[in-house]
Amino acid sequence: MSSNPNIHDILAQYWGYTDFRSKQEEIINTALKGKDTLALLPTGGGKSICFQVPAMAKEGICLVISPLIALMQDQVYNLKQKGIKALAITSAMSRREIDIALDNAAYGDYKFLYVSPERLETEIFKARVAKMNVNLVAVDEAHCISQWGYDFRPAYLNIAKLRKTLNDTPFLALTATATPKVVDDIQDKLEFKKKHVIQKSFERSNLAYVVVKEEDQLGKMLKVIDGVKGTGIVYANSRKKTKEIASFLLEHKISADFYHAGLGHEARKQKQENWINNRTQIIVATNAFGMGIDKPDVRFVIHLDAPESLEAYFQEAGRAGRDGRKSYAVLIVGPSMLNDLKARVEKGFPKIEEIKKTYLTLSNYLQIPINGGENQSYSLDLADYCKRYKLDLFETYHSLHFLEKEGYLSLSENFSVPSRIHVSIKKDDLYKFQVSNKKYDNFLKTLLRTYGGLCDDFVKINEQQVAQNAKISVTQVIEILNRLQELEVLEYEEKSNLPKVTFTKPRLDEKALRISKETYHNRKKIAFKKLDAVVEYADSTDKCRNQLLLRYFGEEISKRCGICDYCLLQKQKDLSPEDFDAIEEELKNLIPEKGILLKEVTRTIKTYKEEQVLEVIKFLADNGKLKVKAGLVISN
Repeated sequence: MSSNPNIHDILAQYWGYTDFRSKQEEIINTALKGKDTLALLPTGGGKSICFQVPAMAKEGICLVISPLIALMQDQVYNLKQKGIKALAITSAMSRREIDIALDNAAYGDYKFLYVSPERLETEIFKARVAKMNVNLVAVDEAHCISQWGYDFRPAYLNIAKLRKTLNDTPFLALTATATPKVVDDIQDKLEFKKKHVIQKSFERSNLAYVVVKEEDQLGKMLKVIDGVKGTGIVYANSRKKTKEIASFLLEHKISADFYHAGLGHEARKQKQENWINNRTQIIVATNAFGMGIDKPDVRFVIHLDAPESLEAYFQEAGRAGRDGRKSYAVLIVGPSMLNDLKARVEKGFPKIEEIKKTYLTLSNYLQIPINGGENQSYSLDLADYCKRYKLDLFETYHSLHFLEKEGYLSLSENFSVPSRIHVSIKKDDLYKFQVSNKKYDNFLKTLLRTYGGLCDDFVKINEQQVAQNAKISVTQVIEILNRLQELEVLEYEEKSNLPKVTFTKPRLDEKALRISKETYHNRKKIAFKKLDAVVEYADSTDKCRNQLLLRYFGEEISKRCGICDYCLLQKQKDLSPEDFDAIEEELKNLIPEKGILLKEVTRTIKTYKEEQVLEVIKFLADNGKLKVKAGLVISN
């Protein structure tokens, strides 16, 4: 029985569920008891409920630290749909918008504040967080705090500084993927008072992992789709490829659409909804797709390009079969895939001189003075910037990401930010303005009728809708809004489709800019180590895929899954998991301490064919359970 009975009421009232999923209730109760906890739940394990429910059960606001703007926006939208007050602070917002949002978090009745880790170091945030009644600090994508993790972000290292202000507030760190080294690192870096991990097994017994080496990748993809049926995701590593593959599927009369971070917010939302509601069978996407999307009936995930780490692969593949029914994670390895992957990882590490050059030219392009620009966000037209300074687009992109990892700046991918307005004068003053400025009266009345809450906060608007309601042109709407801004009646932020870059430190001159060679080479070494694990997974022909993945995450299981491509091959040799286990048991009893000749083993075990016995011996030898030396079988 739960020590906090009201958490079930909260779950039912806001999420409509009668029961928690595995480990959720245990995690929630530790948060309510004030314990620091690392929750390790595979993709689809329901991580957000683990911090949202305890936050709703306590007085105060939950501070959620997340690295992804799109994920923050989705979660805030979903909470608002449930009638829960939530807000997010992103680099797309103006200083005034941030000021109002922080005021609302400190003095309003909001339950959730989502921020990026970079935001924590700003003076405006530090001043306001001290005035907030923070009941829980939730650190999402917590693996980002570790340089051994697959997506290290230095800004995560600043999270522990919050303990000085929020010394009694529990920390709940959440991630779907972490190796044992990263699990320890997360708890150390977040300064857990006492180490505490709640982990759900990484094993997905209903998910069949398959690796196919195939020259005709697209042809093989069609066969998988035709054979499996149902809804699916196809991952590719470039925006251009997602569009091309989606077109190819449509040509073959398969309902498909493409998705990537360069699309506008409305387009992304529409494509997601069509797929979630089965109006589109297959979504072809970059790795920008899937975060925070809970679709239980995905029957297959196909990769036509390998991700750069097994963590990323496990997370993306794990979007299949969340309803517990048999599903497939298929990696179709084309002739050049693994070489392309190595080249991609190599490209992620431009020369140090190029990284420095990118920083200096970017500062000049954005006209940021020396010692200026700290915590300021700028729209960045990457194509124009590269053209002006004669820079290679891909090299520059990777240099920017490296500068982000060094903590000099943070980037948000292309995303569409709608227009927003906020009436900045008091209601009485607004009324007086309307009386004395008749030409703006009708327009302001139209705005106030169309959108609620304009006097309290920035509200998203659509100029087209305002134009229709006010019976004027869109050009006139923009002109009037700009004029009212000049008269200090309202604040108007026009929409933008450009990515944003935020300088997280004051701009440095060339002499002060430091890129540590040691850090650079360390990061490169870790990246290639992760790449090697992907190559090993893709090349392996003699190990259960499930066991391979679980071992990478520090989880040893003796039983093979029975449904991956390797296990199915063994079944074709008339060797079921049960037969395998029986042979393994016979071998244990048969092999003396000093060992036994291989031919003696095959002669003694008569219940099974010789090739079956040899297959088990090979498997056990590959997995370090016994040795075969000079024709002698020896127990390990």
